Order: sequence, then C-alpha cells, then structure tokens
Amino acid sequence: MTTVLQPPEATKARRFTHLHLENWRNFFRVGVDLQRRVFLVGPNASGKSNLLDVFRFLYDVVSVGGGFQEAVRRRGGVSSLRALSARRYSDIVVLVRVSNGEPALWEYELRFTQDNLRRPIVKRERVSRNGREILVRPDEDDERDPERLTQTYLEQINVNRPFREVAEFFSSVRYLHIVPQLVREPDRSVGRKNDPFGGDFLEQLATTAERTRNARLRRIREALTVAVPQLTEVELWRDDRGTPHLRGKYEHWRPQGAWQTEELFSDGTLRLLGLLWAALDGSGPLLLEEPELSLHQEVVRFLPQMFARIQRRTGRQVLMSTHSADLLTDEGIGTDEVLLLVPTSDGTDVHLAQEFDDVRDLLAGGVPLAEAVFPRTAPDNAEQLTLFGDSE
Repeated sequence: MTTVLQPPEATKARRFTHLHLENWRNFFRVGVDLQRRVFLVGPNASGKSNLLDVFRFLYDVVSVGGGFQEAVRRRGGVSSLRALSARRYSDIVVLVRVSNGEPALWEYELRFTQDNLRRPIVKRERVSRNGREILVRPDEDDERDPERLTQTYLEQINVNRPFREVAEFFSSVRYLHIVPQLVREPDRSVGRKNDPFGGDFLEQLATTAERTRNARLRRIREALTVAVPQLTEVELWRDDRGTPHLRGKYEHWRPQGAWQTEELFSDGTLRLLGLLWAALDGSGPLLLEEPELSLHQEVVRFLPQMFARIQRRTGRQVLMSTHSADLLTDEGIGTDEVLLLVPTSDGTDVHLAQEFDDVRDLLAGGVPLAEAVFPRTAPDNAEQLTLFGDSE
C-alpha cells in the first residue's frame, strides 16, 4: 500500500544531485553525482544530448500535454530508448536525487518497459524522502488493475500530493538550444509553445510582464554591449500587424544610429540574447547544448563566470554540453563539475574528470583543465579526414 506523508514546505534552489541510468540510450549503466554547474564533454555521438534528455524526459512526464505515455512516444517508444547494449526486453531505469543542500532530500526512481501492445508500462515507481519511502509501486491497487501502470503517480495531481514538490521541480526544468533561423521565421510562433529551439522565443518575451521584461532587457543590453559594442539599445517592438520583434539600436556614422530587428541580427547576437534571457527566466535547472555556437571565443570564455554570478543570486543549476576548450578555461571550474563521457563496447561510461589519474597529474603539473580533459574526447585517426576525396 502507498504510505501518505504530508509534503514538506517548499524550499528555494533545489537541484539534481545524483543521476543513475540503466539501459537509457547510450548508457548501459551509469551513476554520477551532479554539482550546481555541470559541463558535459565527450566525443561526437557519445551521448551528451541523450544525457541532457533524461531531464527533459522528466519534464515531459509532468508537463501539461505530456505524461509518461507521451514522453516515451516523443522519443520513438521504448525500443528506441532502450540501449543497444541492453539485453532483450530489459527495463529502462531513471533514478534522480534532488536536494536543496541537505543530503539526498528526495529520490525518484522510474523503471519501465513495454507491454504486448508496445505501450510503456511502469515496472517500478518509487519516491523517498531522507531515506523514508513515500511511494512504492506496483501497489495493491495496481495488482488489481494493471492498466493503472500505463501512468506514473508523478503526473497525477490527485495522487502526487505527498511528493508534489518533486513534480513541480521537474516541471521547472528548462532546455534551450536557440536556432537563429527559427527566431527569424515570420510564422515562428504559430502552433509553438515553449519551443526549446526558439521558435516562439519572441512570443515568450512579448507575454512576459512588461516591467519584468524591461528589467531583463536592460541587464541583457549591458551584457551585450561587451560582446557587441555597437549595440546601444534593445527593446521589444511590434509591427503594424502586432507581430513582436526584438530590435536593437546600433551606433555608426549616422548621428542618431539605426534600428535593426532580429532579421538582421547575427547568429551570434541572437544566440547570446537567447542564452542571457534563459539564464534570467526561471529558477529550475537550465539545460544548454553547446552554448558556444556562433560566439566569439573571448565571449565563450566568460560564459562560466556569467552563469556563476547568476547562480550566486538564484542558486539555479546549469547543465551544459560543450565541444569548446575555451569554455573550460575559467580557473573557477572544478574537476567535480566536469563530466567526461567515454564510449566503450558496452555503451558510454560517465566519469567525473577528477576520477582520471592522468587528468589529476596534468592539473597538478600546472596544465589547464581544458588541455587535460579535451584530448580524451578527440576521435582516433581524425587526420584521415584530410584524405577525403582522394580515392574513387
């Protein structure tokens, strides 16, 4: 039977502290601790995006219009999610620990497979707080009615009250990978909502309370003037049809400068705008894929400091994948913040950078973190790419 406890009072700055996966895409079995800032590095196709997608999956399970069935469907079904190295019909396991500084305050585990109709089925759902189990499924009701196992308790507000703050925390996860071309499309917001690729980015700005929006844009303008010195103003503007646009005022030879809308912004300016807005919007974990894309290397070097300042103010967790050595040049990055993904014949392993003897030795010898870590991500025989086109 399910034991019901009263939920504790919600606290600020909750974050993921541990992740355990079994048979999830690239990962046969991994377990790793997570800091408030996490940098994922690894070779191409090692699973960086798939690792971030675990947190998006939990968001999808609890989001409006989502749920367990839909979250799995969006990823191609159980067969597509199950690791290639897994044995046939093996369960997929996602386990996370969530805390606000206290040891393992919450732990959520979801084990699932599919039935004969290829529907995702919960094999085990468990929630504990400070080691005390609040929920364990299947329970007696599930055994009497197995159809109940097509849904998690996590997504059902009529039963998740004892651990609703876990569901609310998962719903605070945000993923952003701005695609500038989508932001520039005239019909970018049609049919899109909370598009992680920026399709409705300008609509999100437009629907934000004016006072909040203007305050954020002022802060963004101050940051942008470092990367784009000619940009002196940034504001939301609507055209004659009422369509929202971002426009910026650029200084040049004209005395009054000139206004340009997002159609004329560079890819780098749009991506940096999106990063800065995302960092200020929300308090839950922020997932970023290769935030360095289209940005000058000197700007990239200061991204970790920018996120660190935001974290000091809000405590927000930021998890990002990267191929950029410039992103890891910040001396404030700890080896416990860098996760190194290592492909093997049985799937990808995930390790803290500090677990490797050679990395520790190089750092002790004064080698910068990026130079100690990134050689491990280089593909073997990459120089053979130069031979492309020589043979018929």
